[in-house]
Amino acid sequence: MSKKRRAKQWMAASMSLVMAGTLAFQAGPGKASADRGVVDLWKAIKPLTTIASAMNTGAHPDDEHSATLAYLSLGLGVDTYSVIANRGEGGQNEIGSELGNALGIIRTRELQEASKITNVTLANLSQKLDDPIYDFGFSKSPDETLEKWGEDVAYERLIRQIREKCPDVLIPAFLNEPSTHGHHRAINVLTVRAFKDAGNPQIFPEQLKEGLQPWQPKKLYVPGTEKAYDVSLPVNEYNELYGASYAQLGEESRYMHKSQGMGRQVDEGQGTAYYTLQASADGKKADDKPGTSLFGGIAFTFDDLAKEIDAKGKDNKVAKQLNTLQKDANEVIAAYPAFAEVAREVHEMKADVQTAVELVKSSSLDSSAKNDLLHRLEVKERQLNKASQEATSVVVKVKPETGELIPGQTTKVTVTAFNGGDVNVGKVSLKLNVPEGWNAKASGAATFAKLDKNKTVQTEFEVTVPKQVEDFNPYALPLISADIGYEAFGTAATLHAVPDNAVAVLPPVALSLSPEAAVLNTLKPGDTVPVKVTATNYAPGAEKTKVSLKTPEGWTVEPAVQELSFAAKYETKTAEFTVKAPEGVKAGSYSLSAVSSDGTLDSSRTVQVIQYPHIGKTYYVKPANLAIQAFDLKVPEGLKVGYVSSGFDNIDQVLRQVGINVTNLDAKTIQFGDLSQYDTIVLGIRAYAFRPELIPSNQRLLDYAKNGGNLVVQYHKPEDKWSPDLAPYPIKIGAPLIEWRVTDENSKVTMLAPDHPIFNTPNKITSADWENWIQDRSAYNPSEWGKEYTELISNGDPGEKEFTGTFLTAPYGKGNYTYSSIVWYREMPSLVPGSIRMFVNMISLKQEGTVSTGTTPQK
Repeated sequence: MSKKRRAKQWMAASMSLVMAGTLAFQAGPGKASADRGVVDLWKAIKPLTTIASAMNTGAHPDDEHSATLAYLSLGLGVDTYSVIANRGEGGQNEIGSELGNALGIIRTRELQEASKITNVTLANLSQKLDDPIYDFGFSKSPDETLEKWGEDVAYERLIRQIREKCPDVLIPAFLNEPSTHGHHRAINVLTVRAFKDAGNPQIFPEQLKEGLQPWQPKKLYVPGTEKAYDVSLPVNEYNELYGASYAQLGEESRYMHKSQGMGRQVDEGQGTAYYTLQASADGKKADDKPGTSLFGGIAFTFDDLAKEIDAKGKDNKVAKQLNTLQKDANEVIAAYPAFAEVAREVHEMKADVQTAVELVKSSSLDSSAKNDLLHRLEVKERQLNKASQEATSVVVKVKPETGELIPGQTTKVTVTAFNGGDVNVGKVSLKLNVPEGWNAKASGAATFAKLDKNKTVQTEFEVTVPKQVEDFNPYALPLISADIGYEAFGTAATLHAVPDNAVAVLPPVALSLSPEAAVLNTLKPGDTVPVKVTATNYAPGAEKTKVSLKTPEGWTVEPAVQELSFAAKYETKTAEFTVKAPEGVKAGSYSLSAVSSDGTLDSSRTVQVIQYPHIGKTYYVKPANLAIQAFDLKVPEGLKVGYVSSGFDNIDQVLRQVGINVTNLDAKTIQFGDLSQYDTIVLGIRAYAFRPELIPSNQRLLDYAKNGGNLVVQYHKPEDKWSPDLAPYPIKIGAPLIEWRVTDENSKVTMLAPDHPIFNTPNKITSADWENWIQDRSAYNPSEWGKEYTELISNGDPGEKEFTGTFLTAPYGKGNYTYSSIVWYREMPSLVPGSIRMFVNMISLKQEGTVSTGTTPQK
């Protein structure tokens, strides 16, 4: 092709790239737009130009240095890895009420989607649900974190990741500083230690028996500042091909962390990432003059590797072949954006990579050098397969008949390959991969001599699931995948494909209980617990089952069993039961389970379908249990509560369960309705941030309290549009937020105003009510407040100054205003007795100190 013609193609493609990249980026807070065509082709071929690699380590989903990852991977083509410890199970949720494992599943999927945008390879140290490397909530200590995770477990898994992926550069996302989350500090501690130990064969020698080799990263960088750094990465650089800067591309990926409210608008030209060199394998310190590359002194290209081999006088044939690979990579880039020409050059490079592999294996290089080169060539082969797919425009798909299977089921899965390009593709093979013990049989041909342009080949596989199978693990690799092989220009390529959504093996009949947690009031021994079981049929056709409840000894259930019949898949039926505790039941925790039986197999499983537009569909399979907490609870009759939910807590449901009349207030009611009908109005956590009508209506809420109502506000962050004057008397939230929380759920609590009605009416609160709490005590405590407030408690983490603004209340006009940073939203759904007893007291408060009787306050 002439230079002039190629220049014209380049300009046309560049314009397309700018438009495509800009449109994709401007999708911003919405669902990320997938790139197409020439953009994906560039993403695939850019990595062929370098042999360098980097690994960024973090504790939670969203810890990744997104702008840096985008710059390294999308900008430089570096083989880039993100290794995250846990799944974020202990965090908060800004898109729903899922917490714990369900939230961890959401955050994991968000992390996976974010990693696709920055084109990095993702790994997690946590491997399964309820893994020891778990987000147990905020921690102020790396020692506490490593103790709970199991330091040896976490360290072994991190060393394994380094030895598998062989990064030249390690970058922990955080420093080990007292003002930093303990989980972040723990990952820094492990990463710094791993930099020294990953190359030591005496560390975890059992990994070497599995075939892994010691690996010594070349450099260790930690986050720097604008005033103190050794390297500044120009993540503010604008890339015409993507139509965005790397900082903008990084933020596009961060928008995927919607459950954490991540992602922000960054203008063109903004942002620089600063790093400090903490350690170097060769012992050299950083240059006096800061640089702009993390790879100074590290081989970055095939030519650099060739020079290293030449300098050692080791093997001239290998060095020359590495020079050839560099030339190949340059020719691939030069052929861009002509797809067929790129494909030709890619496949020529594939052949040369195979030659290089054979030369390295037969060379006189020492074993360490051989392992290094063979790893880099293996990475290059993987990248070349991806480049071939994009250049040939071969589209592969795995299409299950259904993504929801049951044990013993036989289903169909179709694997397809489509040729959308001008390259002649031949010797096509379609292979379906299934777990051990499963059976997959092709019902027709699985190999094809050729695949012409705009043609599709496909193979339908009959897949049978074994009758005994483990519960679905949302963190495992996909259960079903496909390998597609083909030839172009005389060399073979292999592609790997997975279904668009998760394929899960589910129980034939899944049972969900309502409620999943219940209070048994020991002051009302005759009360029963109504339990509704919703059964969903996941069997492919008609199904029958008998549903029963398994209870503690001495408890009774009516009826004992109910038979349900289903006509089709996904049909739901309900069975209602009445559970009664034995006379004299003692306070404590009890558990019952729902059981489905078809006569041969019993199952007690709940399937929680987790589905959001930005992450697709997946599942959380868990035991079908109902937790019952028995304790004494006085509830005033007729108490009427208006609840303003932010959507992030289930406190209103708990209040209903204990017999309180709760109405969820909508925007119209808050703005224009009669608020005086409610004895108490409660604002859910961070409500001012997510209920836009609240700030304009705040004076109505204050007037409600002033005229005799009881207004309760739960914790907020400063960025939740909170301002001190939203309260009747100013309340300022402490900053930095990390320093204004209590993370030890067992920390001592002192009631500063023990005679206050909140601690006495209608329930007498004692030190026992502060026992058996979970995860935290409080978050985002106030640092300043008006003298009008009564400080109800003092509390702090061991060895730290105690907070006295955690629980504040004050008379206001004829009514009351209470602000609390206690994490009620965690404690109450977990049925912590003291939290429920105290919350009932708080919403029963009247100014004169007597319990509300449910009568409408006088206005």
